[in-house]
Amino acid sequence: MSVYQDRAEELERLEFQMGFERGRLAVTLDMLTDALSLVGQHGVYCQSARQPGKPAMDVQLIMTLVADSKELIISVMEQIKAAKRAGLIAPDKLD
Repeated sequence: MSVYQDRAEELERLEFQMGFERGRLAVTLDMLTDALSLVGQHGVYCQSARQPGKPAMDVQLIMTLVADSKELIISVMEQIKAAKRAGLIAPDKLD
C-alpha cells in the first residue's frame, strides 16, 4: 500500500492545518518518530557486547541517522514558516 493511501487521513489533516509542504514534512517527521521508537525498543534487546547497557552499534547508528533526519526536517519546517511570516513566500503558495 502506498504511503499516500496508508496515511491519507493524517496527510489530509496536516496539509490542511499547516499547508501542503509543511503538512507532508510533519507526516514524515511523525513516521521518523515512529521508526525511532521501534529502533529504540529493538535496542533494548540487541545489546552491544563491547558496551554493556548500550544498544548494538548498528542500532546506535540507525538511531543517530533518524534523529539527525528529524532535526533537518524540523529546520526546513521552521524556515518555511519564517519565510511565510516575513512575506517572502505568498501564503497561498504554501497552503
